[in-house]
Amino acid sequence: MAAAALLYFLLASTATAAPAEHEVVCLPGLPKQPAFRHYSGYLNVADGKHLHYWFAESQSSPVSDPVVLWLNGGPGCSSLDGLLTEHGPFLVEDDGVSLRENPNSWNKVANMLYLESPAGVGFSYSDDGAYATNDSEVSVLNYLALKEFFRLFPELSANPLFLMGESYGGIYVPTLAERVMEDDALNLQGLAVGNGMSSYELNDNSLVYFAYYHGLLGSRLWSRLQKSCCRDGRCDFHRNPDVGCSAALGEVQDAVYGSGLNIYNLYAPCPGGAPRGFSRSARPARVLRVCSVERGQLVVRDMGNFFIHHEETKMWQQKLRGLASRETPVRLEPPCTNSTAAARFLNDPHVRGALHVDDRAPDWTICSSEVHLNYRRLYLDVRKQYLKLLAALKYRVLVYNGDVDMACNFMGDEWFVESLNQQVQVSRRPWVYENEDGRQVGGFVKEFDNLAFLTVKGSGHMVPTDKPGAAFAVFSRFITKQPF
Repeated sequence: MAAAALLYFLLASTATAAPAEHEVVCLPGLPKQPAFRHYSGYLNVADGKHLHYWFAESQSSPVSDPVVLWLNGGPGCSSLDGLLTEHGPFLVEDDGVSLRENPNSWNKVANMLYLESPAGVGFSYSDDGAYATNDSEVSVLNYLALKEFFRLFPELSANPLFLMGESYGGIYVPTLAERVMEDDALNLQGLAVGNGMSSYELNDNSLVYFAYYHGLLGSRLWSRLQKSCCRDGRCDFHRNPDVGCSAALGEVQDAVYGSGLNIYNLYAPCPGGAPRGFSRSARPARVLRVCSVERGQLVVRDMGNFFIHHEETKMWQQKLRGLASRETPVRLEPPCTNSTAAARFLNDPHVRGALHVDDRAPDWTICSSEVHLNYRRLYLDVRKQYLKLLAALKYRVLVYNGDVDMACNFMGDEWFVESLNQQVQVSRRPWVYENEDGRQVGGFVKEFDNLAFLTVKGSGHMVPTDKPGAAFAVFSRFITKQPF
């Protein structure tokens, strides 16, 4: 009886401490409202910036379960895409009107905080309408947003805290963790990054090997790459001044990004299909990036994180900025994605009202062209941040990758983890999980002191979308300190 009374008191205090005006009491699209509480509103940070969040309490034990911050990448893409299409409690249907329950929702075992960052992304906005930013400023504002969240939800401030993200979250998460670890008021326990951008150099260099060994490059092109880009047994596909190397890498980009393959999952179809009239002379990688004009908007499908030191990439980014400065609005979408359903749902006036979206917030799009095109990348790798966290000897760190992603391929992240030179505890081995077909190999894992690198077999860039059961197994084992 005493334990039950204490639990009742804690639950009651949770209900009164959380901001009642942010609670989502009736979300359109659901066949029935959930048994757990969820909240949506704004975390007001420095310089008149208002970062939108959506927080879903744990379905297990919200009083004691960890708080997990989730950040999608870009830079400039919304974390609500992670909620509605990857691992949130409800997933949006193709009609863009209704939602379905997610049986593999991560809030079954954790309190999940989805933050739209930086300002200008999703429903987040700035009073002055200025959205140029950089890695350092984003890490500061994300830290301030976390502090504001725990001010609004003080009953959760002692709970274990994990920082997680995907794609450009590979930069967001460790740079934020570097600040959070200095704050004893935040109970940081670890961080995890899925298919993250950890090093531009390693990502570029590994991608060429990935493409060749997955049958995308012919032997003749491979021989040219070896001749022009490699010296003394070492290949530099990242920043090589050799003209022949640059020309060969242009053909690699054509094959990977311009031929109609889904860069986020090599073996998945590309929504919208492959480009028509693909030919060698068309230079499709340069043509495909600007897809179409729809409803008075220029639709651009490019995220600009690949081969950033190559002259053609620089010229393309300059051209994009010029297009964005014209009167025609630019909509940015990652290649081979279809965000129509999520955008239709989130831009419904009734949904915006239920989520307490401010009238000053723009229409929701999956990625902000203004943020992306004006973003300054200050960190070309995050090795220093990882080493600082690992040196503390108290944080759990996980790097996981779907093994058929080409945007941030598994080989580059594995090379990055190996470069940290940590003591190996468990040699590379298969890991298994249960699904409806019984015990299955989920991928491979290698464990070091407080650090693990893990692959998810057959998954692309968005692991919880492609392999939801495997992703849930990895997530739940990570935050509960269970072996993989």
